[in-house]
Amino acid sequence: MTQMFSPPPEELVKQWESEQEHLRQQVVEEDTEDWERSPGFSGLERVGGVDLSFIKGDEVNACAQLVVLSYPDLKILYVDSHMVTLTAPYVSGFLAFRETPFLLEALQRLKTSNPTLMPQVVFVDGNGLFHYREFGLACHLGVLSGLPCVGVAKNLLQVQGVLKDEEHQSQIAALQKGGDSFPLTVASGRVLGKALRSSDKSSKPVYVSVGHKISLDTAVRLTHSCCHYRVPEPVRQSSDPPGETWKHCEDHVLCFLQCFQHHPARSSEGHA
Repeated sequence: MTQMFSPPPEELVKQWESEQEHLRQQVVEEDTEDWERSPGFSGLERVGGVDLSFIKGDEVNACAQLVVLSYPDLKILYVDSHMVTLTAPYVSGFLAFRETPFLLEALQRLKTSNPTLMPQVVFVDGNGLFHYREFGLACHLGVLSGLPCVGVAKNLLQVQGVLKDEEHQSQIAALQKGGDSFPLTVASGRVLGKALRSSDKSSKPVYVSVGHKISLDTAVRLTHSCCHYRVPEPVRQSSDPPGETWKHCEDHVLCFLQCFQHHPARSSEGHA
């Protein structure tokens, strides 16, 4: 039986907008950690990835997952997978109000149970500053957790004049090798992210933006260093069942059988 949310009242959306504007002032768009300033990320030992995967046809139940990988070899150190009951509908531009509480709970469980495995940076399957109001899921999680966060979207969010048009396609075609990128410049002239060819094996880019406590250039460089394939390993391991991480889900049979794809209610243009 399909479980759906009713659209949120206008007053709630306005409240969400106000909260985004307030929290936006706390985003740090520069490198704050010593390892971020190192050419080889010396001192970085643990990278995290978070995502919610949705049961097809169900907007209420999801599997929230946090993975922590070693760096630079990207081996799994920790997995937290929980079935959760969502309390907010998906509204474009307000994904964080639907997902962040469960991702923060996962980070808190790790901090309580095994603080030595806390990630030094978290990759988020979604956008950061590259967002309608420059405060996407990666920013929201970063500000509330206090951790450096990087937003990595698999599809382009068409925002502030950045369009998936012929010019954009020609820029993608000009990316010759893994590590090549071009800026996502919005109508104001501000660069809110970069399109990154993350692997020689894939010509389709990912879209990287600052979440919190990291510069854009560092975020792009780090994302590329975490890619065996197109999608960086922390994101891939947290969001692509059936993978090794899904064996750890507390209700793994349900997750494995039903969570084969994200619910289409999540924006196909990139999580916002």
